[in-house]
Amino acid sequence: MNAKKNIAGRPGVALLAVLFIVMTITILALGFLSQSDVELACGQNMVMRTQMDYLAESGLEHARGLILNPQDIGSAYWTGAVAQQLVAGSDDYYDVNVVKLPGERNYQITCDAYRLDAAVKTVRSSLGAELRLDPCIAYWAGASTAISSLVTVNGDVYCNGNLSGDGAIAGDAFASGSIIASNLTGQKNEVFPGTPVDFCGLDVNDFNSSYYINSTSYPVDIIDPNISNVTFVPGGGNPAGVLYSSGDPNNLVSFNGNVTINGMLVVAGDLTIRGTNNVITAVKNFPALLVSGELIIEDGATLQVTGLAQIGQRIAVTTGAQSMDIDGALFVANGGIDGSALSSIVIDITAVPSAAAIRTWPAAGVAKNWSQAAGASFRGIERN
Repeated sequence: MNAKKNIAGRPGVALLAVLFIVMTITILALGFLSQSDVELACGQNMVMRTQMDYLAESGLEHARGLILNPQDIGSAYWTGAVAQQLVAGSDDYYDVNVVKLPGERNYQITCDAYRLDAAVKTVRSSLGAELRLDPCIAYWAGASTAISSLVTVNGDVYCNGNLSGDGAIAGDAFASGSIIASNLTGQKNEVFPGTPVDFCGLDVNDFNSSYYINSTSYPVDIIDPNISNVTFVPGGGNPAGVLYSSGDPNNLVSFNGNVTINGMLVVAGDLTIRGTNNVITAVKNFPALLVSGELIIEDGATLQVTGLAQIGQRIAVTTGAQSMDIDGALFVANGGIDGSALSSIVIDITAVPSAAAIRTWPAAGVAKNWSQAAGASFRGIERN
């Protein structure tokens, strides 16, 4: 008999081989499952990160919309908010912070989007960008005009005709005709089709006796055509502080110095500015100055306006006039600024969209929104 026994023929060897094969398959399967779990987790993380990126971009768009349309904002411009949501009741939130940069037309915006799990921010995405309002018209001339060396425009200019002069324009220039401006820092847009923004188109007849806020009518205050050394403030019955004057028999209204208006001045006719310290500051969402005729700045006179100023005809400046400051927007329907080249007047016009944007009601319940800014674009979007 052979002393060596056949190992393959021993009982249990086949079972051990099967168990070894099963163990090998199990280990391989677990490896595949583990790898699949990792890949699935990575995919879920990518989905969540993409969702947070889109949410942060939504926050930037939220800010752009409110900066372009500040009528519903209680402050001068939207400064941001925390714990905002696109879908109420979800776990996704975003915080927005807005800082206005020098120049009134640029804003630095940061948005932090995140998902909360038991008050812990589990996923985050933070974006930062600079928003520029463009175009943003500071000065609108309804006819060919020359901007003298004593005029500074901080913003864009539109001229319905030919634009010339060596005054400083810190912005773009648009004209239906030619542009010969030696001190223009922005782009030149000659023979421009249409207009970069709509004309404000206010009508003095909408404010000659009363005006609306929503569906409620309020009476205006009728003022004398010649005033000086007086201050007007809004009252309970006239919350927008609207003052109306049709002038003397020749439709002439005169400010003779030290006139302060916190509200809106409406003049059916011409307005003459004499003396110093004449100041008009608009109530939010209302214009500051509406004149159907000419605005005349006489010798030694100063005028400061914060808000929208709409003039029907030209602005006539006499020799010796001192200064005119417009912080908001100046829109002249059928002319420009005449006489400034021969005068000592210093004119500064600065686009301030938060001050110039308006909401008025030509009829009960019929609101009209207007802004000098027709668009806005982001530049330099960065992940923080």
